[in-house]
This record gives sequence, structure tokens and C-alpha cells, in this order.
Amino acid sequence: MTDISAPAEPALDISRRNLMVGAGLAAGTAALSGDFSPVAAAPAGGASGQFSDGYVTASDGARLYYKDWGRGQPIVFHHGWPLTADDWDGQMLYFLSQGYRVIAMDRRGHGRSTQTNSGNDMSTYASDVDALVKKLDLRDAVHIGHSTGGGEVARYVARHGAGRVAKAVLVSAVPPIMLKSAANPGGLPMSLFDDFRKQLAANRADFFWQVPIPFYGFNRPGKPVIEGVRQNWWRQGMMGGAKAHYDCIAAFSATDQTDDLKAMRVPTLILHGDDDQIVPYQGAALLQAKLVPDNKLKIYPGFPHGMLTLNGDVINPDILAFIKR
Repeated sequence: MTDISAPAEPALDISRRNLMVGAGLAAGTAALSGDFSPVAAAPAGGASGQFSDGYVTASDGARLYYKDWGRGQPIVFHHGWPLTADDWDGQMLYFLSQGYRVIAMDRRGHGRSTQTNSGNDMSTYASDVDALVKKLDLRDAVHIGHSTGGGEVARYVARHGAGRVAKAVLVSAVPPIMLKSAANPGGLPMSLFDDFRKQLAANRADFFWQVPIPFYGFNRPGKPVIEGVRQNWWRQGMMGGAKAHYDCIAAFSATDQTDDLKAMRVPTLILHGDDDQIVPYQGAALLQAKLVPDNKLKIYPGFPHGMLTLNGDVINPDILAFIKR
């Protein structure tokens, strides 16, 4: 496990007032998520495992969008709230260039998938992943989840992944549970998540415009807003359904995944930034490392919650080395 040399600051109270702090606009260019070599072209609409996209139908009839590029050992990417498979563009291009088959799905209610009124919970999310995996007959797969997607990975691996999963990666992930309780005194108060719901219901577009500021650490000194990154976060969020996004707040904050982490019987890489203002690493990565039987923990000094976008040049090679070992 990696030693942590400096304590992180407490998680921000992501109320409207605090989200606005330091949100002045500045010009900038998003950092690439990693160098990648040219990829040989494949025919448009090629068979699964070349370059394709499509839909898988869940058990309740929801249509779930996915994209599936390349050949080789499959890597399945699980995005965070309230984003889409597009949040993995940098990683998909990077690992595609390294000879892997890369797959990402829009979670139900998010992106291009059905804007579901029900089933917006961690168990159903994991069942949806199982439907995708079985449709594509994925085996020896690596599952990588960011934030809420990390919770999805933990539940999928614990309940459905036997015989199909080679390794897992949890990045800035929400398990074991974010919500403060008698059993989890170090968690975040319910009032914070109630405020999320209140702001989403009152003006989702404005709320989603403010969240990227702490998400990417743009409120830190010397960290100007990268406007394209902020707009891309907002674009992805507004593609999904308000009801599903509202329900998912409970899914990522109040789902106790202690048993899921204990049941992850595959080598697991745990990555987190110590300046994560959305999911503080002390109540997430450090506890994950105590619960997952076979894990490697790495804490990145100064990296924010959205470090996959801003710091992919560092993180992508670390994940690659873990997959190859």
C-alpha cells in the first residue's frame, strides 16, 4: 500500500454557495488522457469486437447503449454519476492502442440509455452489466469503475462476475458507503445529499453547471477552469433523465457495499486522489483496501475526483501496468 504523506482537506459542502466559490472562467485546454498510437481502421458497423455500438435489453425492457471497440482482452469501463460512456474517451483510446478490446455502457437513465423511472439502484445496475457481459460473452475481462461506477463494479464482481472477471480497478470509487451513520461516523451527512436532490429538482441545468468546479478541483489556487472539460461534463449530465439522476443520488451515497468489497475475489487496484472533494479518500479508498482481499492501493497527492480526465497521462500507464502484471 502507498504511504500517504499529507492529509487531504475535508470534503466540500457542495451547496450552491460553495459550488460557486472560485468558479471564475478561464481559458484552457484539457490534458490528454494519454498518448496513443494510430489505430487501424475497421469497417463502419463492423462485428462486435471490431468497432461497433448498439443496445442490450435489460430484464425489465430498458435499452442500454454501449460501444465496443477493438479486439483482445476486454476492458469494461463503468462511468460515474451523472455522466455517460463518453467520460471514458481518453481511456478507451489509450487502451485500444495498447491492443485491448474496450467497452463502455451508458448506465440506465444516463446518456443514450432508456430514461428509466425504476431500477435506479446498485443491484439493478450490476444486473444490467451482467446482461451486457452475457450478450457480448465477455471472459477474462477487466472491469474499471469511477466513482458510482466503482460501486457498480464492486456489486457486479461480487454477485455476477465469477468465472468472467480477471481483475478490477476502483478509481475514486464510492464504496463502502458515503453516508454518515452510527456505523459509519466518518461519512458525509444526509443533509449534503438532500441538498443535491433539492438543487437537482429545482434547476438541474444550473446544478450540473456548478458541480464540475469541485469535481475537477477548479476551485483550488492556480487551477483555472478548463472550459471544454466543464462543458463536456454538463453535456453528458444533461443527456440523461432527471428521475434516474435523482434516484442515483441515494444509490451512490446510501448503499452499503461492505459485503461486496469483501466478496471481490479478483486482484483489485484501488486509485484515489487525496484532494478528492466529492468522495474523500479516507472514507473510501482506505476502507476499500481493508476490505478487498487482494488489492493494491495508490493515493495520488493533489489529484481531484475527476483525475482520469485531468491526469490520465499518469493514471492510464499505472492501470496498464496492473493489468499486465
